[in-house]
Amino acid sequence: MAVPKKRTSISKKRIRKNIWKSKGRRAALKAFSLSQSISTRKSQSFVFEKNQLNNERLEESESV
Repeated sequence: MAVPKKRTSISKKRIRKNIWKSKGRRAALKAFSLSQSISTRKSQSFVFEKNQLNNERLEESESV
Protein backbone atom coordinates (compact mmCIF):
# COMPACT_ATOMS: atom_id res chain seq x y z
CA MET A 1 0.00 0.00 0.00
CA ALA A 2 1.27 3.49 -0.89
CA VAL A 3 2.26 5.67 2.03
CA PRO A 4 2.48 9.46 1.68
CA LYS A 5 5.96 10.91 2.10
CA LYS A 6 6.82 13.33 4.86
CA ARG A 7 6.78 16.99 3.93
CA THR A 8 10.16 18.68 3.28
CA SER A 9 10.83 21.50 5.73
CA ILE A 10 10.85 25.08 4.46
CA SER A 11 14.50 25.55 5.47
CA LYS A 12 15.65 22.52 3.45
CA LYS A 13 13.60 23.75 0.52
CA ARG A 14 15.25 27.20 0.71
CA ILE A 15 18.75 25.72 1.01
CA ARG A 16 18.25 23.58 -2.09
CA LYS A 17 16.76 26.50 -4.01
CA ASN A 18 19.67 28.78 -3.07
CA ILE A 19 22.22 26.15 -4.14
CA TRP A 20 20.44 25.82 -7.48
CA LYS A 21 20.40 29.61 -7.96
CA SER A 22 24.05 30.03 -6.95
CA LYS A 23 25.12 27.51 -9.60
CA GLY A 24 23.44 29.68 -12.22
CA ARG A 25 25.04 32.84 -10.84
CA ARG A 26 28.49 31.23 -10.91
CA ALA A 27 28.02 30.07 -14.51
CA ALA A 28 26.87 33.55 -15.57
CA LEU A 29 29.80 35.21 -13.82
CA LYS A 30 32.25 32.80 -15.44
CA ALA A 31 30.76 33.43 -18.90
CA PHE A 32 30.87 37.21 -18.38
CA SER A 33 34.47 37.05 -17.18
CA LEU A 34 35.49 34.98 -20.20
CA SER A 35 33.74 37.37 -22.58
CA GLN A 36 35.56 40.32 -21.00
CA SER A 37 38.94 38.64 -21.35
CA ILE A 38 38.21 37.69 -24.96
CA SER A 39 37.14 41.22 -25.84
CA THR A 40 40.35 42.67 -24.34
CA ARG A 41 42.40 39.85 -25.95
CA LYS A 42 44.06 39.02 -22.63
CA SER A 43 42.50 35.60 -22.28
CA GLN A 44 44.70 32.78 -21.05
CA SER A 45 41.99 30.14 -21.15
CA PHE A 46 40.81 30.80 -24.69
CA VAL A 47 42.85 29.98 -27.79
CA PHE A 48 42.83 32.43 -30.69
CA GLU A 49 43.81 31.56 -34.23
CA LYS A 50 46.82 33.66 -35.18
CA ASN A 51 45.61 34.22 -38.77
CA GLN A 52 42.27 35.50 -37.57
CA LEU A 53 43.92 37.91 -35.12
CA ASN A 54 46.31 39.26 -37.75
CA ASN A 55 43.45 39.79 -40.22
CA GLU A 56 41.39 41.68 -37.62
CA ARG A 57 44.33 43.89 -36.68
CA LEU A 58 44.98 44.70 -40.35
CA GLU A 59 41.33 45.64 -40.86
CA GLU A 60 41.40 47.88 -37.79
CA SER A 61 44.57 49.67 -38.91
CA GLU A 62 43.24 50.18 -42.45
CA SER A 63 39.97 51.66 -41.23
CA VAL A 64 41.79 54.23 -39.05
